[in-house]
Amino acid sequence: MQERQNIAVFVDYDNIEIGVKSTLRREFDVSLPLDALKERGDIVAKFAYANWSRQEPAVRQMAENAVQMVQRLPSPRGDKNGADINLALDALEMAFTHRNVNAFAIISGDSDFIPLVNKLKAYGKTIYIVGGKAFTSNILQQNCHEFISYESLLTDDVRVIPERKYAPPPQREQAARAAAAEAPAPAAQPPQQQGGGYRRGRPQPLEVAQAMPLVERALSVLQRRGVQPQLGLLKSTMKQLDPSFNERSYGASAFSEFIDRIKGAGYIQLHGTEGRYTIELLSGGAAATGAVIHKKDDALPLLRQVLDIYKLDMEDGASAETVAGWMSKIHTDFDTKKYGFQEFNEFLNFAQDNFMVRMEPDEQRGMTVFLGAELAPPAPEPEPVPEVTNGAATAASLAEAEEPAADAAATEEAAPAAEAKPAGGRRGAGTSRKRTGATAAKKTATSSVRRPRARKPVE
Repeated sequence: MQERQNIAVFVDYDNIEIGVKSTLRREFDVSLPLDALKERGDIVAKFAYANWSRQEPAVRQMAENAVQMVQRLPSPRGDKNGADINLALDALEMAFTHRNVNAFAIISGDSDFIPLVNKLKAYGKTIYIVGGKAFTSNILQQNCHEFISYESLLTDDVRVIPERKYAPPPQREQAARAAAAEAPAPAAQPPQQQGGGYRRGRPQPLEVAQAMPLVERALSVLQRRGVQPQLGLLKSTMKQLDPSFNERSYGASAFSEFIDRIKGAGYIQLHGTEGRYTIELLSGGAAATGAVIHKKDDALPLLRQVLDIYKLDMEDGASAETVAGWMSKIHTDFDTKKYGFQEFNEFLNFAQDNFMVRMEPDEQRGMTVFLGAELAPPAPEPEPVPEVTNGAATAASLAEAEEPAADAAATEEAAPAAEAKPAGGRRGAGTSRKRTGATAAKKTATSSVRRPRARKPVE
């Protein structure tokens, strides 16, 4: 009998809140991931980390869902990773002190939690990661036991919904209606070019052909193990190979519906009765239907070409919508779904893990894109400092010391002859100053060179 999961939930609120707001134009709702985790086990502890004095609207929903709010006090020098450290320490402490907790759920998209995930896995804990595909590191997605995308938890299927920012004043409302009636209807914009005044819904589903390489790989693994590929076993194997797999990404509400779609496309054949189906891969698989399946890496050269063209326009960053417009302009037939991405932001997130771009969330501009380490111009090299030996350094110091002394001597010689040699044949002040300058130069030169002492003869 499978062990019941006792799940401890840890929410990095600052990260997940800014990620959802900048990519989906929505407010983060903690009840959505909590409901999804309840389907996988019992939630025994819930913690959320943030500076709650600045998150007053979120305090109420945290209290309604019985989430314990851990106050994070910012330090004067800044604490970018303050919540990460507190969360990691509390999670490790719970792993040591609460042996009944055998699963941990981290609601965040920060790749800084990869060491924590690996450490908890080493202690035999099941790890769930909840985050958006558009801002969660792909490395973090692939190193947990199951990744739950926040986009798949949305209930509405509307791609974009207009969001009314303000109401017009009463005295202008009638004029605004008349102007709107006379003006032509605006043309519909493509989803990836919608501005910041919209909230995004669930992304458009992928074609089932994109899942066939994973299905074929899972079936071959079960065949090598000598196990009949039933539905539940096939899904667990696919999750083991790719923790980010979710049938909802392909428009199916359940795995059985996902299998029916693959069967309808002519990729597999089902045998047996309902509930005990076994799956057989048709000869040739995806190649038999003539479907062309692109890999995710195949889209990176296209983005590199666009970034090289618009490199100067990205010095101060560009919005994800702007970069999507550049891609559509240079590559007119480019479609993210052909490469296994539901959204363009998800593709940019994949490019960030490949050091091609750097993404920073912004509440006003949305996700802002900068050139990554691979394409960013290199930093200017410092001027080389010449390396000289001790002898050369001594000669250079002597030359520098003699130059001001020679200049002083030349200035004294140019003085009037009357001041230099008075009557009576005695040397005047000018000669004295000349001797003083020569003596100073001699002392400087002598002090720069350290001469060895003469040894006394041995009697």
